[in-house]
Amino acid sequence: MDTILVATDSIELFANVDAALGSESIKVIGVRRGQDVVRAITENDPSVVLLDLQIQNMGGIASCLAIRQEEEMGRLEKRPVALLLDRQSDEFLAGTARPDGWLVKPFDSNQLKAMVSEIVAV
Repeated sequence: MDTILVATDSIELFANVDAALGSESIKVIGVRRGQDVVRAITENDPSVVLLDLQIQNMGGIASCLAIRQEEEMGRLEKRPVALLLDRQSDEFLAGTARPDGWLVKPFDSNQLKAMVSEIVAV
């Protein structure tokens, strides 16, 4: 079973991602704090990580940078990471964190599925 990790403190966003991507063969799990992302990756080995831009105490940008740092140090295997942005103007900052992709909210399930398919195919 594939696993998707979603880091968000929004119950609504998590529910939307789970409804769009979850299935019998895909398990969607979540963490509510950015500082828990690296540990959750280590424990669950998700095939994709989705990071909300604004989450408790350590946002999506910092979480993405932490993931990339752990990958570069050889402590995590490389995996697709995407940011879920609040507005179009966040795209420049998002690019500095080296995600594989991003979406600007609000987005629909088809846009989310397409973005995840695109970053997994790379």
